Amino acid sequence: MAVRVNDRSYEHAQRLIKDEKYVLDERDDWSEHQPTAKRENEFIEEHGFDEYQKWYLGEDDEEAEGTKARYKFPYGDFEKVHRCGVLAAESRAGQYKYLDVEAAAAHLHGMLEGLR
Repeated sequence: MAVRVNDRSYEHAQRLIKDEKYVLDERDDWSEHQPTAKRENEFIEEHGFDEYQKWYLGEDDEEAEGTKARYKFPYGDFEKVHRCGVLAAESRAGQYKYLDVEAAAAHLHGMLEGLR
């Protein structure tokens, strides 16, 4: 599996935080805040994969383009960056040794912590 940081997504997340489109929620809130599969499918239908991929910090180039499987490590709800999503992405990327994804999530984490 060749997962690397999705630069477009990383830049998108930074821009959202600078535009004050974030939620400073708690670490354990992600299971309740992350989009459901149904919501993901609705978003893709409305906006396409070009917009969908902006919400995932990792991209697996071994998966086919235009599939949900290609995009890993979600950080938001298609409207705002969620602190809990960033923390989950940072933790999981670290577990799997995707160091560039982990570093990107850590930077976003730092940006959000500075706003608390």
